[in-house]
Amino acid sequence: MTLSQADFNRLVEEHGPTLYRMAYRMMGDEHEAEDMVQEAFRSVWKSRSRYTPGRGDRAWLASILRRRVIDRWRKRSPPAPLSDDSPLEIAVAGEEPFADEFTDEVQAALNRLPDELRETLLLVVVGELTHQEVADLLQIPLGTVLSRVSRARSRLRDYLLENART
Repeated sequence: MTLSQADFNRLVEEHGPTLYRMAYRMMGDEHEAEDMVQEAFRSVWKSRSRYTPGRGDRAWLASILRRRVIDRWRKRSPPAPLSDDSPLEIAVAGEEPFADEFTDEVQAALNRLPDELRETLLLVVVGELTHQEVADLLQIPLGTVLSRVSRARSRLRDYLLENART
């Protein structure tokens, strides 16, 4: 079944803000995050003939976004910590479920995590995917996802506590 213009618009409306938050946390830059989301939706539109309704739209979109981000990471060095002149909060349409938790300090701590831990945590927390959806997306066992999320949260907590002491 081909993705219609109306279905495409629905995907953008429903999942765009979440994809942007994921991209922003992965890239650490609002402009690059916007580019990543646009590239992801461009890919969706170009491959609209392969759309499968009921497949789990958010997981499908997150996988496309993830590939775009990884491609960008390969072309440059890892994301840099936010500078002092970076905005503390990024306005996005829709409800921001973690608005109080995503600060410059959290972004800096996220940037210290190894890529595989950061990516897995962001897919679960920001992308709001289930652990099983993340396991399927990354093609890794469910236990590995659970372990990575646990380790990422633990390291993130340690980094934030370390930052609070200094």
